[in-house]
Amino acid sequence: MRCLITGAAGFIGSHLTDLLLEQGHQVVGVDDLSTGREKNLEKALRNPAFQFLPKDIRNTSVSDFPHGTDWFFHLAGRADLVPSIVNPEDYFQVNVEGTFRALELARALGVSKFVYTASSTCYGIPDTCPTPEDAPCRPEHPYALTKLLGEQMALHWHHVYQLPVLSLRLFNVYGPRSRTTGAYGAVFGVFLKQKLAGHPFTVVGDGTQTRDFTFVSDVATAFLAAAQSDVSGEILNVGSGNTYAVNRLVELLGGERILIPRRPGEPDCTFADTQKIRRLLDWEPQVPLEAGVARMIEVIEDWRDAPLWDQNSIAQATAEWFKHLGPR
Repeated sequence: MRCLITGAAGFIGSHLTDLLLEQGHQVVGVDDLSTGREKNLEKALRNPAFQFLPKDIRNTSVSDFPHGTDWFFHLAGRADLVPSIVNPEDYFQVNVEGTFRALELARALGVSKFVYTASSTCYGIPDTCPTPEDAPCRPEHPYALTKLLGEQMALHWHHVYQLPVLSLRLFNVYGPRSRTTGAYGAVFGVFLKQKLAGHPFTVVGDGTQTRDFTFVSDVATAFLAAAQSDVSGEILNVGSGNTYAVNRLVELLGGERILIPRRPGEPDCTFADTQKIRRLLDWEPQVPLEAGVARMIEVIEDWRDAPLWDQNSIAQATAEWFKHLGPR
């Protein structure tokens, strides 16, 4: 198949690129490198079946893809939660307007499948865990809202224009190449740099909160299964099949911990109900947390240049979060 991946130089996008090329497909990767890294595409760039287009998806046109496209994977977007409080305009421009442009491009290209990257943050603080796809959506911050609006647009394009869309709601994805930007972000990047520096892990709250940590290779195979399927017009959770305490992650990484204030608007538990994707796509996760963490430790040097966070810098980075999401 001829595949187009937006955000191809990013964390998940680069793993999906490698998987599709391994499967024998042709891939055009689009990325403006604002958060993605060309280094993530080292393997792909050596493959003649891969073409890299260093552009913002909002500035592309049909003429950029003269050979057409069968599968369109839309992964480009702003992904860190905390900065969305400070700069919501950027998140709306990239995540909402960018998705609109991607949908219109996909429609013009006549693709046979459009796979949208949605987020489990749309559930906010869920009423039930595991959380099914029909649970209420209550986004707590601009990032979650922009991802939900993108999903609603994608499904609307399916309804109005018959664009064959699937939306994958991802839960707590981790793995090699995960983001090392300057923004305060996902727990794995924070902890790995702290481990390298011999600093204690900054655990939010008491560490008993649980997260559905899902390894990136499992997420990539979910995208492939979505593209290969005849299913469209559906929302599907993508999770590990389990939920793990942050304290368990600390135990696996090994090291001391210090506790920092719990952030308002964050759930006690994230845990995907994956019955629907197992039934419709015959997809199942393969990597348990223990194996995934072992893999992360093997490549821990990749976080050597990542920012080192401590109590004070985290407090500064999250000040606006507490200001706007704190007690009302």
